[in-house]
Amino acid sequence: MALTTLVRVPDGINPGVRPARQATMLQLLGSPRHTYGRDCQPVTNANFKAHIVTRPVGPFRVTGFDKAVESLTVVMTEIKAERPEIHEALGSAGMLCARFVRGSEVSISNHSWGTAVDLTLDGSLDQRGDGFCQQGLAEIAPIFNRHGWFWGAGFRTEDAMHFEVADETIRQWFSGEPAIAEILSMGDRGPEVLSVQQKLNALGFTLVLDGMFGRGTMAQVMAFQRAKALTVDGVVGRKTAAALGLA
Repeated sequence: MALTTLVRVPDGINPGVRPARQATMLQLLGSPRHTYGRDCQPVTNANFKAHIVTRPVGPFRVTGFDKAVESLTVVMTEIKAERPEIHEALGSAGMLCARFVRGSEVSISNHSWGTAVDLTLDGSLDQRGDGFCQQGLAEIAPIFNRHGWFWGAGFRTEDAMHFEVADETIRQWFSGEPAIAEILSMGDRGPEVLSVQQKLNALGFTLVLDGMFGRGTMAQVMAFQRAKALTVDGVVGRKTAAALGLA
């Protein structure tokens, strides 16, 4: 059977792993940029951008989050050892792409963090949403699962070309160590956000003190950054926090 032959998505896929939740990504890694659209846009969050790397991972090169690229390299090494004919046929349709999930204007794609990769086989891309998957992808999915990656064939809308670092893996990466996101950005909530809002209001801004980092908070953070000649990115990093008297 050819590697690109279409087969039904097998039962029992993705044991012990689940897709990375947006709340997890925003909490631990921060937001790669302050606005999103349907098309790929560059990462603008300088703190996160420092962790983006471009490297070969075996049969192709990727640009993505450093820990994800390291993990993908290990996965590809095992695929080469266990299924060399599939390894030789693999290609990438992209890893880092800051945008919304296809068909959504709310959910941020995990490609935005460079923790997901779309794979091709013999240059062919598996069709999303048809309930089928390429045979070769089904055969390497368990290797991805072993290393804490979720296979997109398990989404409600099947996306068999897609593999992403699982929620459990992202959380494990930051267990016992500071998260990369020593910042507050869109989607965050809690007492730290409330402190930012209170500081801004004390300076004459007019935010609702709800502890939620929404579009209004982002807009006024950007206005503050502009007034202080800081990088206008709408996130509260070290420099913005210091200017607010929070660091």
